Amino acid sequence: MANGNVIRSQPVGNKGSDKKFLKKITIISTFGGLLFGYDTGVINGALPFMSEKDQLNLTPFTEGLVASSLLLGAALGAVFGGRLSDSKGRRKNILYLAVLFFIATLGCTFAPNTTVMIAFRFLLGLAVGGASVTVPTFLAEMSPAEQRGRMVTQNELMIVTGQLLAFTFNAILGSTLGDTAHVWRYMLVIASLPAVLLWFGMLIVPESPRWLASKGKIGDASRVLRQVREEQRAKEELKEIEKSLSNESKTEKATLKDLNVPWVRRILFIGLGIAVVQQITGVNSIMYYGTEILKNAGFGTQAALIGNIANGVIAVLATFVGIWLLGKVGRRPMLLTGLIGTTSALLLIGIFSLTMEGTQALPYIVLSLTVTFLAFQQGAISPVTWLMLSEIFPQKLRGLGMGVTVFCLWIVNFFVGLLFPVLMAGIGLSATFFIFVVLGLGAIAFVKKSLPETKDRSLEELESYFRNYNKDINTDESIKAAK
Repeated sequence: MANGNVIRSQPVGNKGSDKKFLKKITIISTFGGLLFGYDTGVINGALPFMSEKDQLNLTPFTEGLVASSLLLGAALGAVFGGRLSDSKGRRKNILYLAVLFFIATLGCTFAPNTTVMIAFRFLLGLAVGGASVTVPTFLAEMSPAEQRGRMVTQNELMIVTGQLLAFTFNAILGSTLGDTAHVWRYMLVIASLPAVLLWFGMLIVPESPRWLASKGKIGDASRVLRQVREEQRAKEELKEIEKSLSNESKTEKATLKDLNVPWVRRILFIGLGIAVVQQITGVNSIMYYGTEILKNAGFGTQAALIGNIANGVIAVLATFVGIWLLGKVGRRPMLLTGLIGTTSALLLIGIFSLTMEGTQALPYIVLSLTVTFLAFQQGAISPVTWLMLSEIFPQKLRGLGMGVTVFCLWIVNFFVGLLFPVLMAGIGLSATFFIFVVLGLGAIAFVKKSLPETKDRSLEELESYFRNYNKDINTDESIKAAK
């Protein structure tokens, strides 16, 4: 096709070719997740060098600003990225984001002072936020219902892989070039390479069939579905999509007012809750400041950089486990188990930091507990978070709904990133983690009370469930009243 949405050379209807093409689409599009992970993880090891040798001379507050300015940008990027992906298309939006990733990475790399660094970290955040919304949505819309959990979670795997690569390059560069001026610039510039690969890769990827259908391009949607499904399955799924779009025909254009419809409002409440829950575990205090936490516990800078690699390794391994579990276990029990595990690990970090301060064993205990924390976080909480956010909203509100909820996620993330170094400097490591323990208990209560199960339901079946939820509740109440 002239607009580049469909690949002419891709065989249609050949058994097995649909799965291979779907795998290629997943790998290419999740380079957005790899950039997300690298750009959020690289600051972990770069910060100590920015503060030394007459570089950026960061205080605890400006250190928090450098780390969290990306997160504030990500919050805005999530909102505008969701809207842009609804209007321009998921594929085209990812292409725009690849360009922004490249430009902002170079801006951070050559930043002459703290002000310029914060400005370009904010721009980089716009790209990260846009990717955090658009890539999971794109994958959810491209995947069959039975593979959606595994496909969407591939993005989470690429995020933690990006963070592991960041931690590894940080350790290598910090150990070999630690005495070299501006070593942190070498750490940052590496992210420009996957940005280029993402842009070229997306040129050969088709647009989401659900987005095409929502714009009235039924023929295009059918051709894409036949590229990623067997022939009969493609026909059945297209009918299901058309039926869903027909039910949404009253919604001319997705606006914030549409989020106030009772059944949509319930979805929004659940989405916002999931977003907040994922952040108040304190995961990004470890992903952004893991090196600083290990230094605070007693490691030297180089030992902390090397030890922090263990956090990246366990995050990747745990994500593989999470992908496997999503096909076996419900979303709700996974999230509850993850929250109980992370809250327990944080409680133990707080207790040992308080009772064993200054001992030689403490840094190793803290490292083992951060690894345990990340095993639960990346093996259960994070995969479920991004998957559920990508699947609970109806088609016409998916970009907007994802944008609003992920905006909230990044705002909470921003405050964690900004305040963590200030809290650690002010009240200490143990008291800071006790705060996260209290928040974790609140998260467990929310999931037990409010989270529905979404496993093994198509996107259209989930929409029907939420549409009819209030009716079912009212019917149950009427029956009880009659009795």
